[in-house]
Amino acid sequence: MSPANAPRRDAPRRRRLLTAALIACTVSMAPLASAEASWPTRPITLVIPGAAGGSTDIPARLLAQKLSERLGQPVVVDNKPGAGGSLGSGIVARAQPDGYTVLVGNTGSNAINYTAYKKLSYKPSDFVALTDMISFANVLVVPVKSPVTSLNQLIDTARKQPGKLSFSSAGVGQTTHLMGELFKQRTGTDVVHVPYRGSSPGTMAVVSGETQFMFDNMTASLAHIKDGKLRPLAVTGSTREPDLPDVPTMTELGMKDFNKVGWMGFFLPAKTPPEVVKKLNDNLIAVLKMPEIQQRYRELGGRPGGMDSEQFSQLVRDDQKTWGELITSQNLQLD
Repeated sequence: MSPANAPRRDAPRRRRLLTAALIACTVSMAPLASAEASWPTRPITLVIPGAAGGSTDIPARLLAQKLSERLGQPVVVDNKPGAGGSLGSGIVARAQPDGYTVLVGNTGSNAINYTAYKKLSYKPSDFVALTDMISFANVLVVPVKSPVTSLNQLIDTARKQPGKLSFSSAGVGQTTHLMGELFKQRTGTDVVHVPYRGSSPGTMAVVSGETQFMFDNMTASLAHIKDGKLRPLAVTGSTREPDLPDVPTMTELGMKDFNKVGWMGFFLPAKTPPEVVKKLNDNLIAVLKMPEIQQRYRELGGRPGGMDSEQFSQLVRDDQKTWGELITSQNLQLD
């Protein structure tokens, strides 16, 4: 037998092997394709990187019930507070990318932390952004007994008394803190940051006059504003707040980069199949458009979400850049 004849005699065998391999590959992929098409077939977990009863937890639990009804599977809320939201976020980043473990991230966990922490167990590319759940503006408030009645007057006072005025926050690295740092940077003033353990004690510090101002969460300050204990000077965000229609935005008053709001939104591990990503996102947006969900979110002092994935992804990237630049310029490392 000549060597030239060998390939021809082996050809049928190679074809049989190739056919068998293709069949095996098709069979092995069939369960995966079927699982993606039938998703969900078991409970879904929403991981909250914060405590029960917090600003992310409450709207997430409201949504979980409606989402469960739509998908026909339990939707379980699992609180994983710690390390500025990085504990829960890291858990989801390392989770199986099958659509059953979802992160309810926020401005801190998925924008601020990437620059604020040198040692972080996850990175932006570990997630795919779905849609925003709810957003909250910050409102610049002073005690009602304060002689300051406008943003310009606050700036003038701070410039005339360097190091004398203080602002409270819900904690280091929170948006209530970074808005104050942004104020310092944009106005060139020397004001002192006083962090508190949560939004409520930070708000009460302003009410009592312990601190002179705060970029407070709308949810925490609105009742005190309506009770005549706090005076609102301006709000963050791109538009005025329906509950405070006469209060101008910081942007209207000429302050750059104060169109930011605190947001909460949904993220999946990056390698989740596109079919699952789309199905979950479509159902999340449908729930967020429900009149009863929108009403409850507005009652919480927030704005209901429901952006498409591309729009929300851009918001996340923009906040990563803006807050990252501020943290770097002010040397605000948290670890």
